Amino acid sequence: MSIEKKVIDLLQKMTIEEKVYQLTSILIQDILENDKFSPQKAKEKIPHGIGQITRLAGASNLSPQEAAKTANEIQKFLIENTRLGIPAMIHEESCSGFMAKGATVFPQSIGVACTFDNEIVEELAKVIRTQMKAVGAHQALAPLIDVARDARWGRVEETFGEDPYLVANMAVSYVKGLQGDDIKEGIVATGKHFVGYAMSEGGMNWAPVHIPERELREVYLYPFEVAVKVADLKSIMPAYHEIDGIPCHANRKLLTDIARNEWGFDGIYVSDYSGVRNLLDYHKSVKTYEEAAALSLWAGLDIELPKIECFTEEFIKALKEGKFDMTLVDAAVKRVLEMKFRLGLFDNPYIKTDGIVELFDNKEQRQLSRRVAQESMVLLKNDNFLPLSKDSKKIAVIGPNANSVRNLLGDYSYPAHIATLEMFFIKEDKGVGNEEEFVRNVINMKSIFEAIKDKVSSNTEVVYAKGCDVNSQDRSGFEEAKKAAADADAVILVVGDKAGLRLDCTSGESRDRASLRLPGVQEDLVKEIVSVNPNTVVVLVNGRPVALDWIMENVKAVLEAWFPGEEGANAIADVLFGDYNPGGKLAISFPRDVGQVPVYYGHKPSGGKSCWHGDYVEMSTKPLLPFGYGLSYTTFEYKNFAIEKEKIGMDESIKISVEIENTGKYEGDEIVQLYTRKEEYLVTRPIKELKGYKRVHLKPGEKKNVVFELYPDLFAFYDYDMNRVVTPGVVEVMIGASSEDIKFTGTFEIVGSKKDAKELKHYFSKVWCE
Repeated sequence: MSIEKKVIDLLQKMTIEEKVYQLTSILIQDILENDKFSPQKAKEKIPHGIGQITRLAGASNLSPQEAAKTANEIQKFLIENTRLGIPAMIHEESCSGFMAKGATVFPQSIGVACTFDNEIVEELAKVIRTQMKAVGAHQALAPLIDVARDARWGRVEETFGEDPYLVANMAVSYVKGLQGDDIKEGIVATGKHFVGYAMSEGGMNWAPVHIPERELREVYLYPFEVAVKVADLKSIMPAYHEIDGIPCHANRKLLTDIARNEWGFDGIYVSDYSGVRNLLDYHKSVKTYEEAAALSLWAGLDIELPKIECFTEEFIKALKEGKFDMTLVDAAVKRVLEMKFRLGLFDNPYIKTDGIVELFDNKEQRQLSRRVAQESMVLLKNDNFLPLSKDSKKIAVIGPNANSVRNLLGDYSYPAHIATLEMFFIKEDKGVGNEEEFVRNVINMKSIFEAIKDKVSSNTEVVYAKGCDVNSQDRSGFEEAKKAAADADAVILVVGDKAGLRLDCTSGESRDRASLRLPGVQEDLVKEIVSVNPNTVVVLVNGRPVALDWIMENVKAVLEAWFPGEEGANAIADVLFGDYNPGGKLAISFPRDVGQVPVYYGHKPSGGKSCWHGDYVEMSTKPLLPFGYGLSYTTFEYKNFAIEKEKIGMDESIKISVEIENTGKYEGDEIVQLYTRKEEYLVTRPIKELKGYKRVHLKPGEKKNVVFELYPDLFAFYDYDMNRVVTPGVVEVMIGASSEDIKFTGTFEIVGSKKDAKELKHYFSKVWCE
C-alpha cells in the first residue's frame, strides 16, 4: 500500500481529538518524573497520542543513553496505550551541533559561514545526524536561513551572514548532511525563520519587518527556495514577526501560495515556540486562541510547538460545533502522518540502545570541531606580529573571555541554553549552578588561557588577569591586568560577548543592541593595556560585528574567532602560534559604527553613499571591514584570468578561470571569490553579487587554476511585472580576495530572447580546481 493510501486509511479512522493532538506537541518534562518516563503522566497529558515531543535530550539532564531509553519508552507507550498507536516525532535543536548533553559542540553558525567551505558544513551536519538518530530524534530545528544585514539583531550569531548566495550554499550543505539521501536514515531539517526575521525594526527581536516583495523574493526568500528545490528541505518554521501587517504564522501567501504552490514544498510547517499563541498575545490579530489555531492552519501551518497552547480542548469543541473548517485540520494531519510514514516511524519506531556512547563526542568528531573552528578564524589585522613564538619569555593572557569556557559557546549550545529553559517553560532548577563548572562537567573543554599554556614551551611564563567582566562598568580589575601585561613579550587580549538568552548575555536571541562597541568597559580595558604594552593582540570571541575603529588602528593584530565551540580554545592557540594559518573570510560586513546599519556590500547603485558629498558628516559610509575580507600569514598572487568566450546563449554556460599561487612562506588557504554585475532595463540591480567561491589550500610556491562555470539562470531577477526572467545583456565579472579587493574584471554577453525563469535549472555555479 502506498504512503498516500496508508495516510487516508488512518485518517478515516481518527476522531477529532486524535487529529488535533497530531497537530501539537508536549514538553518532555511534562511526561517525566524525576528524569524518568512517567506512563501515568503520559496517560493524563496525551491520551489521544501526540504529534511531537519537544526536546527530549535538549531540555533535560538525560545522558544520550538515558535519552535513547526514554525515547523507546515513549514510543512504546504511544503504540500500546493509545487507540491507533501512532508514534511521535521527537524534535531537537542543532544550531551549533546537537543541543544535548554529551553531544559535540561546533562553532556557532556565523563562524561556520566564514569558512566558505560547503564540504565541511555537510560533514558537520552528518555528525549532528548521527548523534540525533542515536537518541531517537527525528527533526532538527535548524538551519537558520535568515539573511542578516543588521548587526544590532541578537541572533546574527546563529546565521550564515549577509549574502543570499552564501547563505543558500551553507543551507543546502547543512540540509543534505542532516537529511541524507534517504530521509528514513536521516533527520528532518527545518529551515527557519520564514522569512526576513533578521531585518526587523531597530534590530529588535520579533519587531515588524518592512521588506518590499521584489527584495523579499530575491534576497530573503531565495535561500529558502534553494533549500527546498536543491536539497529537498522537509520542514520550515515561520518567524515570529509580521510583514506588511500580516504575522508570518498566519501568512497564507508565504506558507501556501509561495512555498507550497510555487516551489513545490512538500514537507511540514512547525511553529516557532508559541508562535501560534502570539497571534493573540503579541500581535493582537485574533480574539481567541482557538481563532489563532484555525488561522494558522488556514495559512498552512501543520504543528504547534513547543506545547499545547491553542490546539486545546476548546479548539476541539469549536471544531465539533462547526465553528472552524475541518478540512484544514485534515489537510495538516495528512501532512504530519505522511512525514511519519516517510521517516519509517510506523515500521520501526524504536532505536538500538547499545553502542551510543561511542557516537558522542568521539575523537573524530572533536577533530572535526577543531577543524571547523580553525577554518572559521578570520585574521582582521596583522602588523607582522603573528604568529607568536612558542619560546617567548612571557605572555599575558587578559580579558573577560580569556579564561572562560562558557563564553566560547553559542546561544543554542546545550550548556548555554539549558539555564535559559527556566525562563520559559520548565519551572525547575536544571542543576546549572556555576556556569563555568557546569560546562566543564558536561564538555571536555579548555579555556584560551589553558590552551595557550599547553601550546607554548615549558620555559614560557603565561600569566592571566580577567581585567573586567563582559558587560559591566566595574574597572577594579584594570590595574591587575596592566601589571600582568606591562613586561610581557606579547599580550593576548580576549574580549567580546557572552551568548545566551538571559539578561547577563550580550549576544543571542532577544539580546539586541543599540551600540556595536564592545560591551561594558572592554574597549577601555583594551586602551589601558595598549598604553602599557603596545605588543597586544586582540582576539574577538563574539557573535556579531563590532565597531573596531580604535582597536584596528592601535593594536598589533586582531583575530576574529566568533563563538568557536568546544575545540575553539585549541584552534585559537593553533592560529596564534602558527600551527594553523588562518584563512577564513568575513560572511558579514563590519560597520564603523552603529549609525551605518544596515551596511552590506550588495547594495543598489544609489546605496552605500550619501548624495552628493558621499560620506557621513562624521565618517565614511564604507564598512570598516567588507564582506569576504580576511588576511593570512602567507601571500597569494592572482594571475592568468580568462573568460573562455565572449557570448553565450540562454541555454549555454561559460567558464571563467584564474590561477592562484602561494607566494609566501606558509602553507595556507585562499578563498577565491567571483562577483558579477548585470544591469537591467528599468529595474535596478545590486552593484555586486557573489556568484561563486572556492577555498583553495596551497603550499608555498604551489599554484592552482580555479575554474568557475556560470549559467544564465544565475542572473534571473524579478522584472517590473514581478515575473522572474533572464534577459540578454552584458555581465561584468569580478574575481578577487574580498568584495572590495577585486583582482581582475572582465565581461561576457548573454544573447538570445528574454527567458521565463519561473523554474530554474541552476541555482549555483560549479567551481573546481585544476
